[in-house]
Parts: sequence; structure tokens; C-alpha cells
Amino acid sequence: MALTFAPVSGLLAGLDLLRIELADAVAHVRLNRPAKRNAVNDTLIAQIHTFFVNVPDAVRAVVLTGEGDHFCAGLDLSELSERSVAEGVLHSRSWHAAMDAIQFGRVPVVAVLHGAVVGGGLEIASSCHIRVAEASAFYGLPEGQRGIFVGGGGSARVPRLAGVATMSDMMLTGRTLSADEGQQRGLSQYVVPAGQGFAKGCELAVKMAGNAPLSNFAVMQALPRIADLSQSDGLFVESLMAAIAQGDDAAKDRVRAFLEKRAAKVVKPS
Repeated sequence: MALTFAPVSGLLAGLDLLRIELADAVAHVRLNRPAKRNAVNDTLIAQIHTFFVNVPDAVRAVVLTGEGDHFCAGLDLSELSERSVAEGVLHSRSWHAAMDAIQFGRVPVVAVLHGAVVGGGLEIASSCHIRVAEASAFYGLPEGQRGIFVGGGGSARVPRLAGVATMSDMMLTGRTLSADEGQQRGLSQYVVPAGQGFAKGCELAVKMAGNAPLSNFAVMQALPRIADLSQSDGLFVESLMAAIAQGDDAAKDRVRAFLEKRAAKVVKPS
């Protein structure tokens, strides 16, 4: 299904370091500093935050990409110098707010990754719900070689995807991972040939946009929190979320459609 995107209007049109377009229930958001390999400065992280707390009502899923040859090469280090400790904490927390707005926002987000997915770029990607990597993608966490530490949520999110050992290796030795290695370690769910990531991202976004909103909400909001609970506490929260979801009118309509053979069955992948 091909989507026809048109530029966004209003408040979001003024976010000059993002290119935002809409097609039906899907938004396409591009990091737009290609000359800097989409390195993140303070303005860009603020604009990312602004978009994800002001997602248009009609949008039900987002595809996040990077303009040019790379997804994102991480923090713009030219903005790192001369910060006090207090300023460094506030800077890190501004990243946390933006990443939380992605992970725990209103709609699911597909990140389409190509070229550099490095440092803060990997932190952004890890806050998304689905990651599609093109064959050109490579992952790095060079903070250890720069004398700094991750500050955009990477220490909380990347180990949940790839494990502490993988993240430690990348930070201590400067090791980079290819698209296939990243897939093997859980940094992406899909790997596709070069140039095919956006189409795959849109395909997945359309599927997610077609879900019942409350089901998407449960997956985005409840699932990661349940995973952090003890098993007994998690099971209780699961019961509450399951009861809430199945009581929703949209869920009742979808179950009825399945029982009346108006909905597709789960089939073995081809």
C-alpha cells in the first residue's frame, strides 16, 4: 500500500530541523541535519520532544527516519563543552523527556535505520517500538572513547534490547556492529536491503495504525512496565490491562468480526 504524504501545517510546520509529512493515519518524521549526519543539538532534541507531545489527532503511527546518508550520528559534540555538572544533568534530562515522549507517547513509532546509528542516534532508535535496519546501518557507542557516558537514556534502554555485555563491549572497546550483527543482538526487528527501509516502515506503520488504539496503548505503556515488575506483580497488572482492553468497544467489535469469520486468521509465514 503506497502512502501519499503531504507537509504538515500549523505549529509543527515551524520545526525546521524536522521534516514532517502526513498520509492518512501515518506521520513521517525526518531528522533534518544531513550536513551534520543528523547529529543532535539542543534545538533538534527540543523539536523532537515538541512533535511527540503534539502528535496530530488523526495520526495513529509514526515512521521516523534520517535525511541524507545516515539516521543519526549522535550528540553534536560542539555543544558539549563548557557545561557545569548541573547543566549536564539538565541537558541529559531534556533528552530523557524527549525519549520518554517517543516510547510512552500516544502512538507507536517505527524507526527506519540506515548509515550511522551511533551514540545518541542509537538512544533515539532504542526509544522507538519497532526498528527496521537497512543493510547500510551500523551501530556504535563511542562515548567511552570520548571520555563521556551515555546521557540520553541509552543505559536504560539499550541493555534491554542487546544486553549489558554487548553495550559494555561497544562502549569499552569502540566496537561497531553491522546491521546483521545488530539484528542478532536485538537492536532491530527487521533487516532489509538498502533503499527498502522506508517502504517496510510504512507497511508496518499502516498495520499498527489499524489496531485498536487501546491495544496499542497496552503494548506501549503496560508491556515494558510489566517486564520490570516481579512476576506476581506483573501478572496482576496484566489481568487489569487485559480486562480494560477487552471491555473496550473496539475490542468487542474485532472479536465479533473474528467469530463471524470476517477477520483474517493467524497463518504460518511464507
